[in-house]
This record gives sequence, C-alpha cells and structure tokens, in this order.
Amino acid sequence: MTNNSKNRIGIYPGTFDPVTKGHLHLIRRASRLVDHLIVAVADSPGKNPMFSLEERREMVAADIETMTEKGCEIEVRSFNNLLVSFAKETDAACIFRGLRAVSDFEYEFQLSGMNAKLDPSIEMVYLMASDEWQFVSASMVKEVASLGGEVAEFVTPQVAKKLKSQFS
Repeated sequence: MTNNSKNRIGIYPGTFDPVTKGHLHLIRRASRLVDHLIVAVADSPGKNPMFSLEERREMVAADIETMTEKGCEIEVRSFNNLLVSFAKETDAACIFRGLRAVSDFEYEFQLSGMNAKLDPSIEMVYLMASDEWQFVSASMVKEVASLGGEVAEFVTPQVAKKLKSQFS
C-alpha cells in the first residue's frame, strides 16, 4: 500500500490489556479519518501484561470484527519494535493516541517530541476521550475485576468473561 491521499494509513497503538469500550470508541473515531486503520497491539513486556500478546490481539480482533466504518479497512496486528519503525514499515501517515486527562497529556507531549525527532514524517493525532469513557483505563478495569467488581459496563462480554476467568 502506498501512502497517498487516496489510501491514507493510520495506526492506533496500545497494549490493550484488556481492550476497553473506551479503546473501541477511539478506534471507531480514528477509522473515520483514514482509509486503512491498523490497531497495533504492542508487546509491552515492561508493562507486565496480564494477557499474552496473542490473547490481546485476539480480544481486539474479536471486538472489532463487526465494526465497519464507511470506507475504512480496519486490521489488527501485533508489534514488538519501536512504534515509529512499525509506522514506517506499514507506510502509516499518522499515529492516533487517546487523551483522557492532563496526566495523559504530559506523557503524550514527551512521546510526541521523541517520535518527531525519530521520524518527523509521521504525524501524531490526538483524540480526546468522550465524557463517557474518560475515566476508564485498562488498569482500572483489571483492578475492579481482581476485586470481584462488575466490569461489563467497561468491556465487551467476551473480555468480561476472560477477566472473570483470570480472577476466578
């Protein structure tokens, strides 16, 4: 695929441990802005994910299986290298990131600066989380689930089931 105005490729990266309804909302919104969206599941061994890379990739793939945004192909891929390198490999024009709070902004501001130095040809695009999902994070969902709380409001049924089995 070539990166031109008729086939603009974007990446929405994350650990997705697990994928939440907030992530899905951002995937839907990002897919409206590009022709091809790659949901890039990061290996992230430093974050000690609960689910394996393949489990996380499968959860995201299952959750977006029925998601169709007019004119945008959405695919799920895993990666274990530098994000800007992955973007270059996939011929992506932009990287989408979600912002929930001021604390996210500080981290993303630094990340944006580093990515611009590593590859200034890739644009960082920030999407503000909707009011409905601003407080939802994968780590909070895992904590609620680990303490026996109900997480069905924050994740899809298949993810809730996986979380329940992890903490049973």
